[in-house]
Amino acid sequence: MPATTNLPFERHRSAGIMRAGASPNVAPSPSSDYKHVQTDPDIFDMGGINHQTLSPTPILLWSTNNNIQQPPKKSDEKYDEKTSLDDSDVVTPDSTSNEFVPITSRPISRNKSHPQNIALSRRSISRTRSNNGYGCDENNSGEDEEVVDVEAAGESTKDPFEVRWDGGDNDPMNPRSMSMARRWLIVLIVSASSLCVTCTSSVYTFTYSQLEKEFNCSRIVATLGLSLFIMGLGIGPMALGPLSEFYGRRPIYLVSFSFFFIWIIPCAVAKNIETILITRFFDGVSGSAFLSVAGGTVGDMFNRQQLQLPMLVYTASPFIGPSIGPLIGGFINQYTNWRWTFYVLLIWSGANLGMIALFVPETYHPVVLRNKARKMRKETGDNRWKAPMEKTNKSIARTIQLSLLRPIQLLTLEPMCTNLCLFSAILLGILYLFFGAFPLVFEGNHGMTLSQTGLCFLGIFVGMIIACMTDPFWHRNYDRLIKQREEATGEIGGSEPEYRLPPAIAGAFLVPAGLFLFAWTTYSSVHWIVPIIGSSIFGMGARSQPLDSISKPIERLTILRQRHRRWQPSKAASLEH
Repeated sequence: MPATTNLPFERHRSAGIMRAGASPNVAPSPSSDYKHVQTDPDIFDMGGINHQTLSPTPILLWSTNNNIQQPPKKSDEKYDEKTSLDDSDVVTPDSTSNEFVPITSRPISRNKSHPQNIALSRRSISRTRSNNGYGCDENNSGEDEEVVDVEAAGESTKDPFEVRWDGGDNDPMNPRSMSMARRWLIVLIVSASSLCVTCTSSVYTFTYSQLEKEFNCSRIVATLGLSLFIMGLGIGPMALGPLSEFYGRRPIYLVSFSFFFIWIIPCAVAKNIETILITRFFDGVSGSAFLSVAGGTVGDMFNRQQLQLPMLVYTASPFIGPSIGPLIGGFINQYTNWRWTFYVLLIWSGANLGMIALFVPETYHPVVLRNKARKMRKETGDNRWKAPMEKTNKSIARTIQLSLLRPIQLLTLEPMCTNLCLFSAILLGILYLFFGAFPLVFEGNHGMTLSQTGLCFLGIFVGMIIACMTDPFWHRNYDRLIKQREEATGEIGGSEPEYRLPPAIAGAFLVPAGLFLFAWTTYSSVHWIVPIIGSSIFGMGARSQPLDSISKPIERLTILRQRHRRWQPSKAASLEH
C-alpha cells in the first residue's frame, strides 16, 4: 500500500481519528472500517461549528471503498457540500493517492439541549440549485446515485426535469406573485359572483304571489322553485370540483357561469310553472361552482399568513346573499312584473361574467405549472420538461367517483364532521324558512307592504355583518391556542382542528336565543323591531358556525395528509389525487 502522508499520525483514543504529531509507523490499514469513525469533541471542528455540544455522530472522513453508499440525508437539515475540515486538526491524504476518495459531509445530529447550535450550523449552508429552482444534492463523484431534493422533507426523489416554482411564491407565473391590488380584485369578483348565485336563490321567494295568479298553481308548487335551486347547489360541486382539478378553475368559471346566465333566460320568459321549476334546478347546478371552486381561488393567491381577511370576505358572501335577495325582490315585485326579477338577475350575472372573462386568470397551481411546462418545452425544444400534473394517470371518471365517495366517508366515519354538517343543514333550513315566515309576521300581523317586508331582512344581514367583524377576535384566540400548543409540545406552528371550534360554540348559544326571541315576539301587540332584533341574533349565530364547519374539516384533512406523508412517503402523491 503506498504511503498516505509524510506526516506522523496517531489514532486519537479509540475514535479512529488520525491526528498530526504521532508516530510515523501508525498508518491506516486498508481493511480498517472507517464507516464507524466517530467525532471527538476535543479535536474535531468543521465549517466553524463547535462540536463540543454535538452528540457523537458517525462521520466518514476517508474511505478505501469507492462503493460505500451514503445513508439518506435528513430532510430537515441542510448542509454545505463545500465544507472542509480544518487542516490544522485533520490531515488529508496525499493528492497523488488513489486509495482514498473524499466523501461529502453528512448531516450532523444536534443536541436538543443546545438550540443555539442550529443557527451556528447553518452559517455556511449552500446547496446546488437545479434548473427549475429547487435544491438538489448533485452527484459530484460521477457515480450513478439518485439526485435528492433537500426540500422534499423525506418524500420520494424529484425528477430534475420536473417543473416547479422558481423561487417559491416569487415565481412570475405563481398566482401569489401578483400584486396585492390585482389579487383583491379577483377576490371581490368571485365573491360578487357567489353573492349573485345565493341572491338568485332567495330573490325568487318574492315572486310567489304573482306566479300563483298567472300560472294558477299552489304556494307549495311555487316553493319547489326554491327547493330545486338549493338541490342544484348541493349536487353541482360533486362534479364541478373534480373537473376543476383537470381543466383548472378559469374554464369552470367561464363555462358554469355562462350556463348560469343562460338558464335565467327561460325563467324570465317562461309560459308555465314547469319551465321555471326545471330551469331553476339547472341554474343552481351551474352556479354551484362559486360555492365550491371559488374558495380554492382565494387559497391559491394568498399564503397562510395573508389568507384570513380574503377568506373572510369570500365566505361572508354566500351567507349574506340570501338576506339581500328579499330586499331586492320586494321592491321589484311590488312595483313591476315578476319577470323583472329575472331580468335584473340577467343584468347582474352578465356583468359578473364579463369581469370573470377579463380579470380572473387561472390560479390553480398544478394547471399553472402545466402551462409553465408547455412554455418551457416550446422555448427550449426539450420535451423532458414535465409538470407533476402531466405525470399522473388519474382519470376524470375515477376522480368524480372519489368525490362522490369521500363525502359519504366523512359523514359516516368522522363524528365531528357529521355533527357540523347537521348543524349547517339545520341553520340553512331555518334561514330559508324565514322567507315564508317574514311575510306572515310583518305583512299579516303588522300590515307591511312587500317592499317593507323585504327591508325587514336587513336584520339578518346586520347580524351577519356583526359576526364578520368579530373574526379578528377569533383569529387572535386561534393564535393563542397555537402558542399554548407550541409551549407544551415544542412543535412550531402546529395546530389542531378543534382550535376552530370556539366561534361555533358561541353560535350554538346565539342561534336558539335569536329564534326564541323571534318566535315569542311575532304578535301584533309587540313592536315590529323586536322580532327583527331576534333575527339579527340568529344571523350572528348562523354566520359564526358555517365558517368553522368549512375550516375544521379542511384542517383535519390537511393533518391527515401530513401524517400520511410522514408514514408512507412513497404513497403521498396518491392521497392528493
